[in-house]
Amino acid sequence: MDLKYGINPHQRFLSAEPLDPATQPVTVLNGKTSFINWLDATNAWQLVKEARAATGMASAASFKHVSPSGAAVAAPLTEAQAEAYEVAGKELTPGALAYVRARGADPKCSFGDFAALSEIVDVETARFLKGVVSDGIIAPGYEPEALEILKSKKNGGFIVMQADAAFDAPTTETREIFGMRFSQDRNAHQVSEADFKEVVCGELTPEAKRDLLLGLVAIKYTQSNSVGYALDGQMIGIGAGQQSRVDCTKLAGAKADLWFLRTHPKVLGLEFQKGVKRQDRINWRVRYIEGDLTAGETDAFKEALVGSLDPLTDDERAEWLARLDGVSLVSDAFIPFRDNIDHAQKHGVRFLAEHGGSARRDEIEAACREYDITLVRTELRLFHH
Repeated sequence: MDLKYGINPHQRFLSAEPLDPATQPVTVLNGKTSFINWLDATNAWQLVKEARAATGMASAASFKHVSPSGAAVAAPLTEAQAEAYEVAGKELTPGALAYVRARGADPKCSFGDFAALSEIVDVETARFLKGVVSDGIIAPGYEPEALEILKSKKNGGFIVMQADAAFDAPTTETREIFGMRFSQDRNAHQVSEADFKEVVCGELTPEAKRDLLLGLVAIKYTQSNSVGYALDGQMIGIGAGQQSRVDCTKLAGAKADLWFLRTHPKVLGLEFQKGVKRQDRINWRVRYIEGDLTAGETDAFKEALVGSLDPLTDDERAEWLARLDGVSLVSDAFIPFRDNIDHAQKHGVRFLAEHGGSARRDEIEAACREYDITLVRTELRLFHH
């Protein structure tokens, strides 16, 4: 294979080849890949394939540094969401809709992502991808015209990879690190409603089941510790790779709040000067919501706008965020302390799926009952490293 380098450019040697010469799990159709590209692509492909199987819906993921920035299924967009994602008035096929949602969850982190789709990539999806900053895509196939569109992206350097949808990974996996070889059973557990082993309190709606399934699949391929918030068929906040689970919960909650604030009328009402690029418009909306603009940013933002800059006040934020509700929370292991629940409920969480193995599980249950959160124990740990 024509490869660039390892994880860093100074790691010049890189080899990628199938374990079985008779099989080709992934084929590179265009571009030159690095080690991180392969890690993102193979993890992202497994996520969307499993999400498709778990939910029965077209699925997509937006990956950065071996964790998803976003993941979604092809659920309909509200008018406000379509406007926030800058696809208002466009007809979106299921594959395009799923990716628009996945990328739209956290557009700041999805900048320069690696995309994955469970479906054959059509022209509509390819056209959307061509207009955003992305490094590559993996999917089970491509329409001929869609493939040509993608090959032309980044002056021909856009990475296009095709996964063999029929390929079954080996039952064991091996890594060599610092002169040691480690082997283990592959995490071949397929997430399904059978993992909702015990509904401790409350009831699960069909929408919550879909969101919890998507969430469990997503965090299966997220660097641990990890916690994820899901709503409307997409991950709206992912907290990955934190040593403290409550830090995961806070981080993901902050991302969920920012996602919801992007549909605030004042945010959608920002009018930009002609010539301001799509990604710049998205970035400015995010910085507007974050509210901690530097002096230089404030001047540049004002120049990008038509009219004056009217900041989003704390009261306006609080009033809008009070409307966020029906969110599903998933954890890749048990919730150890109730502080996670105390923080999660601030972000509209009404459904929770977690392992249930904490010594303080009674405190977790009590907190869920106090906040009217449906608690599901899965007895499933999904650490990923």
